[in-house]
Amino acid sequence: MKHVPSKVSVIVPVYNVEKYLAKCLDSLIKQTHQNIEILVVNDGSTDRSEEIIQDYVQKYPDKIKAFHKKNGGLSDARNFGIDNAAGEYIGFVDSDDYVNSQMFEEMVTLAEKHHAEMVICNIQKVNQQGKILQKLTQIPNMPEKIELENNFSVFSDISYFACNKLFKRNLLNEKRFKKNIHFEDIQLIPQLLLDCTTIAQTQNYHYQYLERTNSISKTHTEKGLDILKAVEDVEEYFKTTKYSDKVQTLKNFQILEGVYSFLAYLAFVKNDDVFYKMCEKLEFFMKKRDIKLKNLLQFNRFGKNYLLSLSLKKSIFYLLFFAGQKKLIRRFI
Repeated sequence: MKHVPSKVSVIVPVYNVEKYLAKCLDSLIKQTHQNIEILVVNDGSTDRSEEIIQDYVQKYPDKIKAFHKKNGGLSDARNFGIDNAAGEYIGFVDSDDYVNSQMFEEMVTLAEKHHAEMVICNIQKVNQQGKILQKLTQIPNMPEKIELENNFSVFSDISYFACNKLFKRNLLNEKRFKKNIHFEDIQLIPQLLLDCTTIAQTQNYHYQYLERTNSISKTHTEKGLDILKAVEDVEEYFKTTKYSDKVQTLKNFQILEGVYSFLAYLAFVKNDDVFYKMCEKLEFFMKKRDIKLKNLLQFNRFGKNYLLSLSLKKSIFYLLFFAGQKKLIRRFI
């Protein structure tokens, strides 16, 4: 009897992306994995996105499932997609990004070969002309199959993007993206990883993340505090899992996501009052978790000292913050 490849549901939330949507959908239509459904969730777009979606529905009725809902934000649109997905595996693609044609075929193959509940691929940041700006290697120097019990350091090392991962459906049976928050990936994806026994990875750069020029100049605001709240939610869930005794790895997660990711966001906060208020919140976060300067300076990611792996400008920014030189930081950035 011929083996039918597992069905994959790819969820594409759409909000005012008329410029980018066709490229995204083309990359999904061209997937070499044939047993695929593409759930396009229009989250109340006010531009031509709906016209483009309907055009694709007419051309590819067997692949594209279109939904239109009132605007509720990214988490709400993704959750809507999960609720309507029929696949054994679920993936997420943002509607201004695109993917390589073999992405889902390779990731499903790895999931089935290794009985993995989550599969991860590498990411490339690209500009609007398709030029590669940065290669983001997700799990260097580790095998294709990773048993979490024996390699739990990946919990604090990996980047928690939703879009470069394939999830076994049952991981999302009872969990959803938290609504009305920013940094929803940092809040949910670590919790899904904690429900895994085995994950798999490919070193291929399947996911193409578009660095939009208008998004770089956006002013960062107090919404960055949602990073700290997301880490708190993960901490609470961590205590309930089979990995709850691995406290050093949890501390490393708190350092990477709660301190370094937060500071990377803070660097783009333009308003002085907001900046100082967020600094205070971060200092309280660190004090409560007994994160000391020594922990930050000695923090390793993928076996290498994290501070030494960064650009000089980033390292100086972090060191100024650790030294309590907030006024100097404001001049520096």
